[in-house]
Amino acid sequence: MLKKLLLLQSIPADQDMGLLLLRIAAMVPLFLKHGIEKVFTFSAMAAHFPDPLHIGAVPSLVAAMISDSICTLLIVFGLATRWAAAIVFVNVFVAWAFVHHFLLFGPGSDHGELIVLYLAITLTLFLAGPGRYSVDAVVERRM
Repeated sequence: MLKKLLLLQSIPADQDMGLLLLRIAAMVPLFLKHGIEKVFTFSAMAAHFPDPLHIGAVPSLVAAMISDSICTLLIVFGLATRWAAAIVFVNVFVAWAFVHHFLLFGPGSDHGELIVLYLAITLTLFLAGPGRYSVDAVVERRM
């Protein structure tokens, strides 16, 4: 009885449901906060967007917009999930490295822990895939 209680064996383990929840819970806020912002305020942001890779502010903004809008939605629906997760991971890592300078604690690090969470989640989705409840799984079953 105690073992069942401690291990929560009365609740069936469903990794696929966990991956679905992870995709939705992490990527919807990223899309709502950063993706929509970049799409609808593109011209205003282009004038002052950081250029960490020295490719120009507009190309940097386009790359970030694709990552934060298109790729996050792809992850939510589970379509091309591993590719989309890799793109989001790279975009977030570049922002953390070159814009936030790997700040995690202290003054000016107000986004540090959230960035690390996004990196961990996108790396997890890249390695694990989207799970059974995804467009990728439907496409795989039909092929």
